Amino acid sequence: MTKTNQSILLNGSTIDGKRAEIKRYFNHTWQQYQALFDLIIDDEAYFIKAEPLRHPLIFYYGHTASFYINKLKLARLIDSRLNPDLESMFAIGVDEMSWDDVDSQHYQWPTIAEVKAYRQQVCDCVNQVIDLLELTLPITPDSPAWLILMGIEHERIHLETSSVIMRQLPLAMLSCVNDWAACDSVGPAPCNSLRRQAGQNITLGKSPQDMTYGWDNEYGHHQLTVDDFEASQYLVSNQEFLAFVDAGGYQTKRWWTPEGQQWLSYTQAQHPRFWRQHQGQWWQRNLCQEIPLPLNWPVEVNYLEAKAFCHYLSEVRQITLRLPTEAEWYCLRQQVSGDSQDWDEIPANLGLAHFASSCPVNRFEHHGFFDVIGNVWQWTETTISGFNGFEVHPMYDDFSTPTFDGRHNLIKGGSWISTGNEMQQSSRYAFRRHFYQHAGFRYVRSAQALPTTEVTNIYETDELISQYLEFHYGASHFGVDNFCVNAVASFMAEIEPARTLKALDIGCSVGRASFELAKHYQQVDAIDFSARFISQAVELCQHGQKRWTITSEGDLQEFKSTSLAQLGYQDLVDQIHFMQGDACNLKPRFHGYDLIYAANLIDRLADPKQFLTDMPSRLNSHGYLVILSPYTWLEQYTEKHHWLGGFKRDGESFTSLDGLNEALHQDFELVAVKDIPFVIRETKRKFQHTISQMSIWRKRR
Repeated sequence: MTKTNQSILLNGSTIDGKRAEIKRYFNHTWQQYQALFDLIIDDEAYFIKAEPLRHPLIFYYGHTASFYINKLKLARLIDSRLNPDLESMFAIGVDEMSWDDVDSQHYQWPTIAEVKAYRQQVCDCVNQVIDLLELTLPITPDSPAWLILMGIEHERIHLETSSVIMRQLPLAMLSCVNDWAACDSVGPAPCNSLRRQAGQNITLGKSPQDMTYGWDNEYGHHQLTVDDFEASQYLVSNQEFLAFVDAGGYQTKRWWTPEGQQWLSYTQAQHPRFWRQHQGQWWQRNLCQEIPLPLNWPVEVNYLEAKAFCHYLSEVRQITLRLPTEAEWYCLRQQVSGDSQDWDEIPANLGLAHFASSCPVNRFEHHGFFDVIGNVWQWTETTISGFNGFEVHPMYDDFSTPTFDGRHNLIKGGSWISTGNEMQQSSRYAFRRHFYQHAGFRYVRSAQALPTTEVTNIYETDELISQYLEFHYGASHFGVDNFCVNAVASFMAEIEPARTLKALDIGCSVGRASFELAKHYQQVDAIDFSARFISQAVELCQHGQKRWTITSEGDLQEFKSTSLAQLGYQDLVDQIHFMQGDACNLKPRFHGYDLIYAANLIDRLADPKQFLTDMPSRLNSHGYLVILSPYTWLEQYTEKHHWLGGFKRDGESFTSLDGLNEALHQDFELVAVKDIPFVIRETKRKFQHTISQMSIWRKRR
């Protein structure tokens, strides 16, 4: 196997050499992704929802391509989109977040031929961008080339997640070829036993000086002490797990966590997802084939099943067993020398180097342990969060933060189809505990207590998010009313709506105005570009409360909180739908509104005129468009030739209100213009006092 599935280095000896290497890495990734989808021989397979928690495969076929265009456009590395409709449709929807819009009823999927043609356009575009890219070495997170690597590693993630969905398609829809051959070695499993592993003081986190691409959650540092522990020599095999099934494992509630019991009740599961019982015999579904259950291969289950097995085996053996923590896995990982970029041969069933399936659990030894890496991912007890020093990448602020909710557990080690960044020791991927990947587990015995986290008691500490939470839900200052509450009340006093059925809050941030709008409109769609903002509003809806910290002075902080009951919003939650979206490229389904509300948004858009041109088609006849802005035009957000105003035209001052009137007058009449002040607290003794101009526009017809 060549090194084409291993991450490239960020440094190099020549610019031309590195450019050629990036191009090879991109094109190999692109072709490999296409090769996976070429296994489909029935077009219907693209459109059926094989995995209930995910979109049909047609979404993922287009998603990785649109990702490049959306990120390159955001970074201004390209001037225009290739297909705005597809780039909106394929932008979001890869996990069951409430803002992910996974409901297929909202989509009219394009044809396979249309998506294939679009993918070719994107491939050509990205190759051209790489050819002309400003490139310096080493590549850093603020380098244009970082975005190309981001797109490549993103597609490699979906190579794996798409293969999981394909495992759930009817076999008649797929045809395997030699490049995707499964392992043919089957037999009885070896007897599993515990082996001692020395603990140590350990520092987790990827260094900024590391010369391979990393996702945001990998960086930072976290120091902790790991006690000595014992770990199973092998991953839990199908044979070992079969004993749990035969012992009534899926019917014995005491072995399941409360969350696991809820999942059992909902799914009525009786065995692992990829097992099937037929005529008294167990079978296993692999990527493209079904075979008699390979007893010596690792079982593939979700976290809830793995945890239940540990409780069962603890009872059988009369010892306490559990899943390893992330730190304990790192201790085991030291049995494997080097990292993926160092290997001439991949020392595990990893990176498609050996099989397009799992293989026996005793095939790849690492100093007494087997499959420390590879074969299948390994569930851990650790819920994902950011290390100290965590920072989101501004071009992909929602890669990790939506998973920092206490409900996503880390998987470590990679599987047979994990490539690129997924093969790195520092990689950190997490899934909801009921999700399926090509994932199994090993168990450990340790006297060390697990850390406990009460998610609803976590205080938001991100400075920007906390500042917006305080702005939306905190105290008023200097006699200036809460901006969100005051703004909604002010425009409602000026309008005479024909209907109040449906409103759009575009650029909703952390959501206060959305709740206020719900007092007047039966349905409020609340959209923001940032998943970090959306997640705050969603958490308030789900838990009924939200906590955050704000700086008092220096290192001193104050702890603040709010609740739906305090705000009087407890009866409004079902009327609001928080979603992530791009104001300049909204999905077609967002239309038919009686009101569109855009507060402090217009001067932060890359193309505000495009946004305004799109608004009439989304409003009902005689509907209202309300725009608030302090008109703080900055070239870092909006190139000067896209500013609506704030410049001289023909020797005369041309204001932003002039620009709004010029863009809107054919479709709208101006109802009112008002000033709405607001105060943003930075510290206990430092505030921003700003005045936003509100203009209210009524659609003519």
